[in-house]
Amino acid sequence: MTFRNLNELELKGHRVFLRADLNVPISDGEIKDATRITETMATLKFILEQGASVVLCSHLGRPEGVGFEAPYSMAPVAAWLEDKEGLDCRLASAVTGEEVEREATALKSGQVLLLENLRFDKGETKNKPEFCSALARLADTYVNDAFGSAHREHASVAGVVPLFPKDRVAAGFLMEKELKALGTVTHNPKKPLVAVMGGAKVSDKIDLIRNFLGKADAILIGGAMSYTLLKAQGISIGKSRCEEDKLELASEILAEAKEKGTRLLLPLDHVVAPEFKADSPATVTDGIAIPDGQMGLDIGPETIAGYMEEIKNAKTLIWNGPMGVFEMDAFATGTLTIAEEMAKASDQQAFVLVGGGDSVAAVNKAKVAHRISHISTGGGASLEFLSGIQLPGVKALEV
Repeated sequence: MTFRNLNELELKGHRVFLRADLNVPISDGEIKDATRITETMATLKFILEQGASVVLCSHLGRPEGVGFEAPYSMAPVAAWLEDKEGLDCRLASAVTGEEVEREATALKSGQVLLLENLRFDKGETKNKPEFCSALARLADTYVNDAFGSAHREHASVAGVVPLFPKDRVAAGFLMEKELKALGTVTHNPKKPLVAVMGGAKVSDKIDLIRNFLGKADAILIGGAMSYTLLKAQGISIGKSRCEEDKLELASEILAEAKEKGTRLLLPLDHVVAPEFKADSPATVTDGIAIPDGQMGLDIGPETIAGYMEEIKNAKTLIWNGPMGVFEMDAFATGTLTIAEEMAKASDQQAFVLVGGGDSVAAVNKAKVAHRISHISTGGGASLEFLSGIQLPGVKALEV
């Protein structure tokens, strides 16, 4: 991947169209978690400090796309940028249009115009050419810092980019950080490379698993997806969750792993309970099979020990998906132990990348997030990137 970064742009006196991810949770007009805003502040402030003005934009929630909807207005974000960051920020009267163009043209160096929610216009998600043109008229330079939306072929992420001169297009600092971190795992990683994958469904992770077969030295599987893979080998899984229609696919993956020389490790024991409840009596299986009437809800101690050993020996690690139902304390040990082991590996200079909402929640619950090499903000975008899928928002930035 070759893309221009902010340091390569002449910014003084220019007006920058900055696509950010400001999709924050809002309740009663108050922002409940401003993490996504703070993540992009380095990019926004750098642009302003170089003497540029900024037309800032993002989507927020899922409005109908037929005009203004108060619960999804960007007004609380504009207020937050003024109150918390002291920026000279005003909220645009709409998303696009002649009045918005006048507001953008009137911007002085160091000022920010925050567009209303991009998804108030269906042209954003439909990537309509006329909407792209309307956005492009608002600035002379394009910067994308919204990695979390890079997998969507939307107007502000992909469609608008070719309407700017190629030498006026760049990745923001957050986008650059994400692409470099993900590239460290996917392009010539230090070996051994170990991938830890969990979650509910094999079908959700099939592309991810396949992309690392032949690249990873080992893939460690946990979560409910492991039961589909075990059943495909004829192992009893009791009443554990299983994708019955994916058993053939699971068999193919197991055969492909063997063929490509990647060790695909499955749980050797399990923490089980008769019901999917926090207070359901938990026991550990004696071996790989799960008894009738029991369901697997976490990896067992023998599995944990084996996975810890693999992680200790790795130089590059990727983690996507929990090992069990870590939201319930009785079934959290596997996931939280893996989180701690990942942090230790990072402490020992291994490169550790954690992606996916549940894995991020797990490292936060284990209180080790600050020790991890890189935690991806991307969610679906990082999963698709690691699965070998080309992201429209990244392709648009390539030079």
